[in-house]
Amino acid sequence: MDIREKAVEMLKSADVKNVHCFFSDVRGVLMSFTIPASEFTEGNAFDGIGFDGSSVRGFRSIEESDMIWMPDPTMLRVIPWVDDPIQKSAFMFGDVYEAFGGGVADCDPRGYVARRAVKEAESMGFSAVFGPEIEFFVFERLDPTQLVYDLFVSPAGGAGDSWGPPRTMPKSPELEPGGLIVRPKEGYFRAPPEDSTNEYRNELCFYLKKLGVEVEYHHHEVATAGQVELNYKPQPLVTCGDFAYIYKFAARNIAKKYGWIATFMPKPLYLDNASGMHTHQSIWKGGENVMYDEDDEYAELSQLGRYYVGGLLEHARALTAVCCPTVNSYKRLVPGFEAPIYIMWSRRNRSALVRIPVYHKGRAHAKAKRAEYRAVDPSCNPYLAFACQLAAGLDGIKHKIDPGDPVDEDVYELTPELRRKYGVWELPTTLREALDELTTDEVVQRALGSHIYDKFVELKTDEWNQYCLYITPWEIMKYLDY
Repeated sequence: MDIREKAVEMLKSADVKNVHCFFSDVRGVLMSFTIPASEFTEGNAFDGIGFDGSSVRGFRSIEESDMIWMPDPTMLRVIPWVDDPIQKSAFMFGDVYEAFGGGVADCDPRGYVARRAVKEAESMGFSAVFGPEIEFFVFERLDPTQLVYDLFVSPAGGAGDSWGPPRTMPKSPELEPGGLIVRPKEGYFRAPPEDSTNEYRNELCFYLKKLGVEVEYHHHEVATAGQVELNYKPQPLVTCGDFAYIYKFAARNIAKKYGWIATFMPKPLYLDNASGMHTHQSIWKGGENVMYDEDDEYAELSQLGRYYVGGLLEHARALTAVCCPTVNSYKRLVPGFEAPIYIMWSRRNRSALVRIPVYHKGRAHAKAKRAEYRAVDPSCNPYLAFACQLAAGLDGIKHKIDPGDPVDEDVYELTPELRRKYGVWELPTTLREALDELTTDEVVQRALGSHIYDKFVELKTDEWNQYCLYITPWEIMKYLDY
């Protein structure tokens, strides 16, 4: 039985009525259209389904809008939390092709950018494995039409834009979904009942497993107001990107069952920690993790692994545009909130941009040797972010880029003079600055391809310009009496 026949059997046995056809736009927003399952079980949907590419951000202009969504039956999943026989649905990821017999479209983050990065690694004899730590918030309510500037600072330290109607009393500490208090920056590993998201995370893990996404562990994160994290087992690049979307899709839909809203916005709360997507990555050859070297006393990191880290550091400023692609991303990349802003590497050190975890020692743990790139957040397009990180690391291997000496001190506490002495530079501080860096980095541009590079810069420049023109409640309160 081939993969198409297995997919047909899965749809029939689960009595699926509808199939969501998934792909992503250039920005990273999950796109979906729905067709009857019978088009797969009895029709010719596996041959591809036409759609309007001009209506998808970053794809095609109106005069060349015909495109084909080509299903990938290996990524068919039945949605496990839907029992209604009328609504019983599945989803399937697919690649985007040019119409009229054309090949994979160069506007497709999955089929073009991610798969091309995999082929680049294969041409060098390598394969890559990725494992992101995706953090997000769940809120009981979010009303962007009712945002107001809060003049007050609470004893717990929270202040700023509040989610909800105007207040007449000083702002209280943020509440967990369900009404309990977790003070700002004190949420890490909190136990129930203060952690009121545990049942939600358990249910999310249950359904993710049914969808083929194995969660290794989950917990409340550092911030208050329902910041959580679930980590799934590492995967090859394209599959890891698919799993990131499954993770978000499930997180949002299970939150809806609770009457909550799950948001992957990097920094929704003022003066509290933001959501990152630290990305662990390793390089393999012939079934062996070539980042591991038992003779390295510092971190059991091979010379090839060091070159890979050197590539990540060399291209870090340009990578930031792709890995932290929103205006809001740069309100995360600031000192004091566990986010990386300095370009350096280290072991164990969470103030470093690239960290080499050293939980265990010895060849028995060789498979776990990896680099953790910390300047990624969950607003990114995972296909693009993973592909560009891989391209940067492979460039480090090709050109034997030395990452320099590791810095084992808390870089946030170093003086500017010491940072310069250690050769530690900073990531961009705004989306505009990151885009400028991207325009000078040929390696990252090549990883994206000319079409997506041009469209990404165009879309993000427009986003930056909109932000610069918008008058915020903070500005009104700050400057109205000048």
